[in-house]
Amino acid sequence: MNDLISVIIPVKNGSNYIEEAIKGILSQKMNTEILVVDDCSEDNTKEIAKNLGCTVLSHETPKGQVAGKNTGIKSANGKFVLFHDHDDIMKEGALKRLYDELTSDNSFYAVKAKVQDWYSPDLSEEEKKNSPIKAEPYWGLFTGAILIKKEVFDTIGYLNETVKTGEIIEWENKMELNGFKIKKIDFVSTQRRVHSSNFGKTNRTTEFQNYASILREKLKNRK
Repeated sequence: MNDLISVIIPVKNGSNYIEEAIKGILSQKMNTEILVVDDCSEDNTKEIAKNLGCTVLSHETPKGQVAGKNTGIKSANGKFVLFHDHDDIMKEGALKRLYDELTSDNSFYAVKAKVQDWYSPDLSEEEKKNSPIKAEPYWGLFTGAILIKKEVFDTIGYLNETVKTGEIIEWENKMELNGFKIKKIDFVSTQRRVHSSNFGKTNRTTEFQNYASILREKLKNRK
């Protein structure tokens, strides 16, 4: 049996898609614990997760999806960590591929695959026109596409909760500065669902500000 992998799903009001996401993880048939971090949902997200055998961790006050990832890390029992969005779907066999790639070479501390955008079936044709997607798979600075050795967080710390988006870019930069190598594989691990209320779409202005700040810091550290 493979080492335990902690799959962390930060979510708020995710009853529309979370069942499909969890079943996609369970179908991987790997040694996993699924930690659903609920950020004060007002729907039945927690009940769905519990019924599917997940461990549910609840915030008493809303803290955001980055804090949710950190809550999951602190409670994770696995040797490896994978973040996963509640609305995305992991492709069949993807988790084993990520695990095999990461454990085959001890010089790497994380492995990064690609994601593929796809339109949620509940999107109207008009919504699709207003939500263009990338036709080709792309490298995932995204959940569901990066498997990480949990020990990394003991050295570089947790994710930066002062940003709403882009925390993975900052985290990857910290890995680089600390000499932790990331292995890139040309493989699609996850389908990224595009729907009417994607977090990135609804927080686009803040997202661009965060990315700009993180990139400036990255360039400064390289000087």
